[in-house]
Formats: sequence, C-alpha cells, structure tokens
Amino acid sequence: MANQRELEKSIHVDLKRQETYGGYLQLDKVLHAQAPRSSEHDEMLFIIQHQTSELWMKLMLHELDRALDCVKRDDLSASFKIFARVAHIQRMLFEQWAVLETMTPSEYLMFRDALGRSSGFQSYQYRALEFMLGNKDVNALLPHRDSKDIHEWLEARVKQPSLYDEFLRYLARHGHPIPKDRVDRDFTRPYEKSDGVMAVFKTVYEQPEKHWAAYEMAEKLVDVEERFQLWRFRHMKTVHRIIGHKMGTGGSSGVTFLQRALGLTFFPELWDVRTELTAPAQKS
Repeated sequence: MANQRELEKSIHVDLKRQETYGGYLQLDKVLHAQAPRSSEHDEMLFIIQHQTSELWMKLMLHELDRALDCVKRDDLSASFKIFARVAHIQRMLFEQWAVLETMTPSEYLMFRDALGRSSGFQSYQYRALEFMLGNKDVNALLPHRDSKDIHEWLEARVKQPSLYDEFLRYLARHGHPIPKDRVDRDFTRPYEKSDGVMAVFKTVYEQPEKHWAAYEMAEKLVDVEERFQLWRFRHMKTVHRIIGHKMGTGGSSGVTFLQRALGLTFFPELWDVRTELTAPAQKS
C-alpha cells in the first residue's frame, strides 16, 4: 500500500481564484510582502518577526476598540471575554521575541545598515496601543507628519479617552465619587493619578462582592498592563542581547531609551491601591 492519503472525491478542486484559501487570505500579498534589502539570510527572520508583530497588534487594537465600546455602553461583562482573547494575543507577542533572539549580534550586523533610519519607534500601531492604554504623548505623532492618513488616524486616537478614562467614566455613572477633573479633561495629556480615584478603588477592593463588575474590570486592566510591561521588558532585553548599548537605528539611545519606558504606568491607582489595603477584621 502506498504511503499516501487518498484525495476524497468530495474535496473541491475546481475553484475560481476568489474562492480559494489563498485568495480569501490574500496570500499573494502577504507572502510577497517580504523584500530584504541585503543578501543576508537572517534579514528574512527580522522582517517576518516585525510583520507578524504588526498583525498581532492590529488584532489587539481591533479587540481593545470593541472592549472600549463595551465600557462606554456600561456592558463590562461583555468586555471580559475580549480581555481573555487579548491575553493570548499578548502572549504571542511576548513569545515571538524568543525567535528573534536566535539571531546573534554578528548576524544582525551583516544587514543592519539596510534598515537605514527605520525603527520600531515608528510603529504607528504600537503608538495607537499606547494611546488606547493611556500613555498619551502628542510628540509621538512627529515621525508621522509626512503620512497624512496615519497622522490623522493617530491624532484622533490621542484625543479620545483611553480605556482607563472610559472605565473611570463608567464608575462615575454608577455612583462612585470619581473627581470631575478625572472624567472631564484634556485627553491628549497623560493621566495623572488622583487621591479621589484611589479612594474609589480602595472601596472596590475592600468590598469586591458588592462591586464585582468594577473589581473584575480593574483586575483585567492590571492583567493587560502587566503583560504589556513584560513585553516591553522582553523587547529591551532582546535589543540588549543583539546590539548591546549601541544607538538605535531610529536615532534613540537604544536600550537606555527602552528602559525608561518600563517606568511608565498606565493605571497608577490600580497598582497603588494594593499598598493601601489591609486585612479585613476577623469576626469573633
């Protein structure tokens, strides 16, 4: 008997171009989107690593936009499944660094000059993710001034409330004493923590059974930020491993610049409240 699987007669083989697997996924575009500028073997790895990261970021933005809409219409429970999916997307983004880390410094140097001034700092989807999570900085739009559509898209995102802003608005709508200056402010500015917001979250965490939806949402946001920071850390260590403390191709200080990002916090009160909590009094 031949070591071959028989092709079932019911399988479709007479297909028009638009009905095929490759046509549906537009694989002709995807698989021909890699254009190495050198003849070095490892440049293909570098390109595919970053292209697939951009695809995962596109999906993450797609999901977080839906989560934001859920919060705006007071449907936190609908967002929880979305956050579960986002967790897996973030895991994929994190694990991808392991593939890039198989490239040695010597191998990278063979094609590094081909990058010119291109840099991950210029990723507009990464910037949109930071805006969504609250790391607002209008100066981050500067590298995109010459790309009208992208600049307008990012400008609209930097002006809209972040996921955290919308959660605070939700809490205010549901009777929690969120300070007015935290729900009605210039959303192009980075969020600044508030004692009033801290007091609200202290109440939520001290009485989770009474404020379960808000409590669970708070923990979902902490999950997202923790995984984002782990991704940032893995990125920094991968860069450190491959280029040491060389300047980045985009003009940054490289590892030092990436290290500074680790000190940024998206949801400050959700982290600080943990210090303020005390054990509940024991019933006699």
